[in-house]
Formats: sequence, structure tokens, C-alpha cells
Amino acid sequence: MPPNTTQTADAPTGSIGTEHPPQSDDRFPVPPVEFRDDEDRRVSIHSVGASDFDVLAAMYDDFGPESRAQRIPPADERRRHDWLETLLAEGWDVAAYHEGRPVGHATLVPIEGSAAELAIFVAPGYQLAGIGSRLLRTLLGYGRAHGVERVWLTVDRTNRVALNLYRSVGFEAVGGGAEREMEIEL
Repeated sequence: MPPNTTQTADAPTGSIGTEHPPQSDDRFPVPPVEFRDDEDRRVSIHSVGASDFDVLAAMYDDFGPESRAQRIPPADERRRHDWLETLLAEGWDVAAYHEGRPVGHATLVPIEGSAAELAIFVAPGYQLAGIGSRLLRTLLGYGRAHGVERVWLTVDRTNRVALNLYRSVGFEAVGGGAEREMEIEL
């Protein structure tokens, strides 16, 4: 097992994944991953699936307008639940947990062949503490272990925090207007 991962008996489990996670490298580990964030909180990242819907929905229910990017997660509860249900059914998902509850969620949704679109969210109160970076890297490792070779995303070109995060992981700009398109080859 990679040096920055540990197995925990009480970890949430999802329906997507393998019984024995594939090995990974230090740059893009596969879940489970445990670490201390910049606020010295113990955080763990696990793969998640449909069985984790309720706890993830509760996390998203607490998101205000300032926590939404490109109108996601949707503000309307029914639309938000439909959106989350679709992500968990169609994509590869990981979530960051602190004290047993999710504080971040990231997903790769297949778009064509071995390519996927990325979305990542960190709950208010947990942002700017290194969780997003670990969550993103772990999602990329999880996706790569499941055959994803290219990841694409869009981000508002004024969202400097997200742009810096994506660049730090290796994403490169490939186009855009008001929205910056970025991608990475795994």
C-alpha cells in the first residue's frame, strides 16, 4: 500500500471500485487516504457510491450561493438530489471525511472513451486547508486506476483559487472564454 494511505475498518464504502484498490504513486494516490489538513484536522478520503447518497446530500444541503460554481451544486433541492444521484450512478467518486461526515466530494463523469469531466467541491469551513488538493489528487488516482486517461474541466477564469489548484496538479489550459477549459493526461 502507498505510504500515504491506510485502511480503516469504519470507512464508508461505495458501490464503485474494486475489492482491493489498485496501487498508486505518490502524486495520484488511490483511496483510502488519510492525512491532517492545514488546520490539523484528521481527514480521510474514500471512494463513494449510491449508498453514500444521504450523507453527501446533507453536505450539499448546507452549501450557500458562495459555495456554488457554474450553478452547481444546484440550489433547488430536487434538482440537487437528481444531480447527485446521477453523479454517483455514472461516475467515479471520492469524498473527504472529517469526524465521520463528508466535507468534500469530487467526481469524474465519463464523457467519451477514456476521458472524463471533473467536478470538485469542498464544504465551507474546510476550504483553503489543503483538502481540495488531496481530494483532487486522490480522485485522479482513482480515475486512472479505473481506466481514465484524460480529464477535462471548466472553471470561471476569475476563480484564482481553483485555477491555482488545477495548475498545481498539472492541468493545462486548452481553451475558453468566460470559462477556462483545462485538461490533464493521466
